[in-house]
Amino acid sequence: MSQLSSSTGIAQSDNIPARLPWLALLALAMTGFICIFTETIPAGLLPHIAEGLNITKGMAGQLVTSYAIGSIVAAIPFAISTGGFRRRPLLLAIIVGFLIFNSVTALSSSYVLTLIARFFAGVAAGAAWGMVAGYARRMVPESLRGRALAVAMVGTPIALTFGVPIGTLLGELIGWRLVFGLMSLLTLVLIAWVLWKVPDYPGQPAGQRMTVGQVFVLPGIRPILLVVLTWMLAHNILYTYIAPFLDHLGLGGHVGLILLVFGIMALLSIWIVGLLVDRHLRLLVLISLLGFLLVSAALWTGATSAAFIYTAIAFWGLTFGGAATLLQTALAEASGEEGVDIVMPINTTVWNLAIAGGGIAGGTLLELVGVQSFPGVLLILLLIALIITWSAKIHGFPRKN
Repeated sequence: MSQLSSSTGIAQSDNIPARLPWLALLALAMTGFICIFTETIPAGLLPHIAEGLNITKGMAGQLVTSYAIGSIVAAIPFAISTGGFRRRPLLLAIIVGFLIFNSVTALSSSYVLTLIARFFAGVAAGAAWGMVAGYARRMVPESLRGRALAVAMVGTPIALTFGVPIGTLLGELIGWRLVFGLMSLLTLVLIAWVLWKVPDYPGQPAGQRMTVGQVFVLPGIRPILLVVLTWMLAHNILYTYIAPFLDHLGLGGHVGLILLVFGIMALLSIWIVGLLVDRHLRLLVLISLLGFLLVSAALWTGATSAAFIYTAIAFWGLTFGGAATLLQTALAEASGEEGVDIVMPINTTVWNLAIAGGGIAGGTLLELVGVQSFPGVLLILLLIALIITWSAKIHGFPRKN
């Protein structure tokens, strides 16, 4: 049974559990894992894909670009057009999209067809990111919403940390096409999992859904989105070009191990943030930004000791892992339940723009100035993010009594 909340106009469950519905939330986390793994796996398989499709490595790299473009252009329109749809059938349709387009990628011998499949897989990802946060928050009482979001987001760092290396290894052993085939099998498992454990909720009635414009001008939304843009731009400048940056420091052969350290610390960060986000959101954002700023300052010194660099990267992972949970929780609280399903696609768009911007800005700096310029640029971006967060005391990142 469900009832309509008088304050939000959104149908809510009569029996929201007083504890986390772990299996349902982990199904959402697996959805996020598939989104990220599908996006990034070509990066580890570029030589094999290029050979298999008889194209250059540069052309193979555009398979990642095509996916990102699909996410950017689809997230907001999809959320607007499907706001009234029931949640579980919509989630299942998105997962079926991954099943179809990963299968096409596995079987295609045409570069153009593969690019198209990757674009529509990106569309599915943009749609998924637009609804996962709101879905997770509706499963639990208000006091557990931040923690529920942390669990639902755990698939992202797992995919970033372990997905690409494992996928690359599997590509060496069984071929890149079978890797995409295995992703399709994984989506079949996820479909069964969602049908088994994920509850369904109605969408919002047409007259009670907020528009993008209405959500965008809500107090606090724009400061949070500016923090998303500056924080993620700083992160992606360094993360995208971590290999040449480490090579500059004489640690070019340590990239895999250093990224593993980063990922493990990111997972630890998600656990810590999940425990504290519902009570200390503002403090956690400030600490995370200040921590990353100090890491950037440390890297700016030019120290090249392996122990120093490993320590700096570990703290970077610790400051970054909970970022998605913190920023999405802030956006959800600022938008309210009426606006959460619109603000999350906006966040997805800004996040992907920061990823693309990090690639462009980092590449430009790499070519024109050199990787030694990265820490100084990061310091500027993170200082802006820190000032915005500190200033948003009433709306955005409010102080709580």
